Amino acid sequence: MLGIALLVSGTLFVPASEAIPNIHTSLSTQRVIKKATSGTYQCKGKVYCSEMTSCAEAKFYLRNCPGTKMDGNHDGIPCEKQWCNE
Repeated sequence: MLGIALLVSGTLFVPASEAIPNIHTSLSTQRVIKKATSGTYQCKGKVYCSEMTSCAEAKFYLRNCPGTKMDGNHDGIPCEKQWCNE
């Protein structure tokens, strides 16, 4: 199988359907790959609820991005006062 990968500013973008043997990617690279294929959110260093624009974005950051400070009571629901107050 012939695969295509794109390297932009030190970030490797690989189509999700392509299997490339002997290439190990970091978790952050995998998240960027997910962004490239899903078209939703990307870890860009946001840490606080005040930087979010929706509950969906806050949930993405809590699940996928290291170092967030959005779930003070550790119940798995981020930004309960600002965004996710269902």
